[in-house]
Amino acid sequence: MSTKRWIIVDGLDGSGKSTIAHWIGEHYEARGERVLVQMHPSERLTGRIARRALQSEGSAMFVVSTAFFILDVLGSLSRLRRWRRSCDTVVFVRYIMAAAYLPKRYAQQGYDLIAKVLPIPSRLLLIDIDPETAMKRISTREDEEEMFENIPSLTREREKVLMLSHGWKVLDNNQDEAASRLQLIRILEEWDSTLGDATV
Repeated sequence: MSTKRWIIVDGLDGSGKSTIAHWIGEHYEARGERVLVQMHPSERLTGRIARRALQSEGSAMFVVSTAFFILDVLGSLSRLRRWRRSCDTVVFVRYIMAAAYLPKRYAQQGYDLIAKVLPIPSRLLLIDIDPETAMKRISTREDEEEMFENIPSLTREREKVLMLSHGWKVLDNNQDEAASRLQLIRILEEWDSTLGDATV
């Protein structure tokens, strides 16, 4: 019988979250398991509004993007039990580290509040990358840039993300692909040897 897993993959924009989530899927699908990867913002209406607001400027748009991001995540959580009945592993890309986009003086309080209100799994994976490399990756995308996608903002957000990362496994995605894949496999194998089924 396979283990039921719920994994969070989080980190800066441009850190490689989507790629890492895809690798997780490949790892478990190669064992014949079923994997679902849920991106945030999603393609649901709430996710589309959150994404559009992030591509705008101003504090009002930040509030709108935050509100609809939260609604989008809640929409995923409402589906989580059903997804876990049909899948062995569910991966959420972007979740609680959204708190890092709050002003620094509020980031820890925001993180702690979210952690009390929302279910948090044991498998938390933070993708770390330096802001310059993240910006290079962002610049190759066809998508419109979001309000935090510049080096000064990425530098500030990375500092807050690392400040909030206690209890997370941190994958260094500044290294080459082979090294990142190897580190990921080691993390997944460690989790599978020490953690049982996800309880949420």
